[in-house]
Amino acid sequence: MHQFLTYGVWGLRSKAIVALLALASPLAAEEPITILALGDSLIQGYGLPQEEGFVPQMQAWLDEKGHTVTLVNGGVSGDTTAGGLSRVEWSLTPDVDAMIVALGGNDVLRGIAPEVARANLDGILAVARDHEIEVLLVPMQAPGNYGPDYKADFDAIYPDLAADYGAIPAPSFFDILLEEGQNPASASDLMQGDGIHPNARGVARIVDGIGPYVEQLIDQAG
Repeated sequence: MHQFLTYGVWGLRSKAIVALLALASPLAAEEPITILALGDSLIQGYGLPQEEGFVPQMQAWLDEKGHTVTLVNGGVSGDTTAGGLSRVEWSLTPDVDAMIVALGGNDVLRGIAPEVARANLDGILAVARDHEIEVLLVPMQAPGNYGPDYKADFDAIYPDLAADYGAIPAPSFFDILLEEGQNPASASDLMQGDGIHPNARGVARIVDGIGPYVEQLIDQAG
């Protein structure tokens, strides 16, 4: 009888230790979260089979790392910062815990004034703040053909707003995709035929580069 009681006590103690170790594990303790990816065609997955776009590949990367995350595709092909601002409020449903914002490329293509793009992105981040949503802000750089003033004003938008709102600043998708000084035309093995959108291999490289920043977003939102 004494032996049975001793075994029973140690059995219970062992189970308690296992339970405590499980709770101490970072991945075991991670709460499920939902991340909205708000963006344009680069988020939407333009020109790619559904499973090869940014969101499915990013989701697979996070799953492989053991994160309990649902990534929602909020990409709209051709969208500008104004379009993002017009839909961010209803896109942030109650289940969303964090947001990736990757907008601005179509503003540049249309030559939209930097101050207009800045005001739209400021509005998006203000909505996120009101919803108490953590944000990962992915920048877009303007090319030099609009002139140095346009480029300087546009490129400054993202670090300025990240600092103002406490958003996580990420590298741009194209900084990840291309080597320094390289342009999309010289990286045809990573680009679709239009020379603007990455192919599946290019998306995979972007996911590997942006992944650690998404993990930082998960930590802050958890």
